[in-house]
Amino acid sequence: MLYLAQVHKNEFLNQFQLRLLAREETENMWLIIPEEAFILLGKGKSFTENLLLLVELSPTGEIERLEDATNWVLNLVKAYLTTGITPEFLQQEAERAEQWRQNLTLQNQDLARRSLELEARREQIQALEESLKREKNGFHKEESAGS
Repeated sequence: MLYLAQVHKNEFLNQFQLRLLAREETENMWLIIPEEAFILLGKGKSFTENLLLLVELSPTGEIERLEDATNWVLNLVKAYLTTGITPEFLQQEAERAEQWRQNLTLQNQDLARRSLELEARREQIQALEESLKREKNGFHKEESAGS
């Protein structure tokens, strides 16, 4: 699993450690890790304090890969912040999409209602046609009987 982490110096143990900041859930969805979670890097490993790293952890929590997060952060800036995509913009787009979905649902319900009304009218017309045929046939029988 991929994490965004920040390097800290653990003065008590005299070792560097990683504070896990966020975890990748899907390709474009990350969750902030609210509690403080640290991973010791072990003695002899030296990093720059506050350096941001991408950390791949195994299912057992072992570090499989460390990578400087600078290029990753720059790609995020390029992809989202230079085009004006802000959290507010994304929220507005999500609200617009929800309104669109609701409008489509209402239109679909209206079409279904109209379809039912048309079907009911068609049945009424068929019933009237049959009634007129019966009356016509009954009228012709009376004429025939009266002649």
